[in-house]
Amino acid sequence: MKKLLALLTLSSIAALAGEWTGYISDEKCASASAKAKTAAEWIKPAAFESCVKKCVKEGSAVVFVTEDNHLYKIDAGSMEKVMPSLGHKVVVTGKIDGGTIVIDSVK
Repeated sequence: MKKLLALLTLSSIAALAGEWTGYISDEKCASASAKAKTAAEWIKPAAFESCVKKCVKEGSAVVFVTEDNHLYKIDAGSMEKVMPSLGHKVVVTGKIDGGTIVIDSVK
């Protein structure tokens, strides 16, 4: 029984870790577009990077938006890793804990 419980615990921890494709965006734009089914419906690549950088400079929080348009706050320890990718489509590895993502790497 103890081995089964330990195995189930490890399985649930591993389920939180993964790799996701999405966009490094800002909370203002992402929240305003939350009803879209996919991020591609509202993200216009030609203008997206400059818009995100402008909104972040004005105080909007940096967020990760998955391709299926789920929004995750980025933990403070991951900010340095994502800042060079503001407004870009990326692949991140890390862990999702509730509505926050802890990012290990950005490609």
